[in-house]
Order: sequence, then C-alpha cells, then structure tokens
Amino acid sequence: MPNISESRILILATDGYEQSELETPLNELRKAGATVHVCAPSHTKEEGLIRGWDGGDWGNTVPVDVILESSTDWPYHALVLPGGVINPDTLRTNPQAVQLVQSFVKQGKPVAAICHGPWLLAEADVVQGRKLTSYSSIKTDMINAGADWQDAEVVTDNGLITSRKPSDLKAFIAKIIEEVEEGQHSRAA
Repeated sequence: MPNISESRILILATDGYEQSELETPLNELRKAGATVHVCAPSHTKEEGLIRGWDGGDWGNTVPVDVILESSTDWPYHALVLPGGVINPDTLRTNPQAVQLVQSFVKQGKPVAAICHGPWLLAEADVVQGRKLTSYSSIKTDMINAGADWQDAEVVTDNGLITSRKPSDLKAFIAKIIEEVEEGQHSRAA
C-alpha cells in the first residue's frame, strides 16, 4: 500500500482544461507529498505549456512535464482527468489518450475524472456497469455508455473516482488520496 508521499500521479490534460480542476488537484496532491506530473499531447511540445479555461475565457498556463506520445511505460500510481468542455472533448479524439486511460484501468490503478472528464472514460469504454458521476449535462452520455450514473459530490467504484464540478474538488482530492493509498484494484477493464 503506497503512502501518498511516495506516490507518483499523472494528470492528463490539454488546452481548455477547467483551470480549478487541474490546478487544485495538482497543488493539493503535491502539498500532500505526491510527485505529480502534467501530461499533454505533443502539439504542446514547442511551448511546453497548456492553457486553462476560467470563467468563460482563457486562463492560466501550466507547464507540461511529460509528452503523451513519448512513452508507453507509465510509472505512475494514479491518473487524474480534469474537466472543462474543450479539454476532454479534444482528448477523447486522441488514440494515445484513450489507450492511456485503458491502460491505467486494466492495471487496476486509480483513475479520477471530474466534470466533463468522464467523457474520456466513456470513449475508453471503461464505464459499463460502473457507478460514476459527472457534470449534469453529460449524464445521458454516461448512461448511454453503460454507467450507473449518480448525483453525488464523489462516486467511487473500485478505484474509478468521479466528481461533478469544481465545488466537489475537496471531496474529489480526498478520495484520490484514499484510493492511491489503497493501491491497485482488481477489476476487469
């Protein structure tokens, strides 16, 4: 069972992530002692930054630590998928992003998605029969993908962690820490 201070967590995002849904987990998980890296597709390689979406306009940038296409070996204990509309909609069309999600789920590593982030879980075909939540506007998408959708600040199903919106971040981050410390989960991909 890894302690959060000994864990490595990957945040997968691209331009248009909901600013608070990336920055708050990044900062809070680091404050808890985890090593946290931001991963983005190669189109960000030149600048080395991705830009958030905040309050209806472009927000802050965060540095990219890992380029998505650079590896197939991911030595991380958990994966975090921030929301926003632009970010997960772009990532779900990226085959490497979908494969990364599938890989974490298949290995039983915790995968945490918030807001519209569960779109990527649906695209990776890992929600069938699983309890989860999401932003209310994609509830039907989750149900159509086979999920047992619930309206709660955080829903966990055997290492799959989901939350609805930025006001759920405190519970979301606490559950990520708990699930990472539990270690890998046995589950079918």
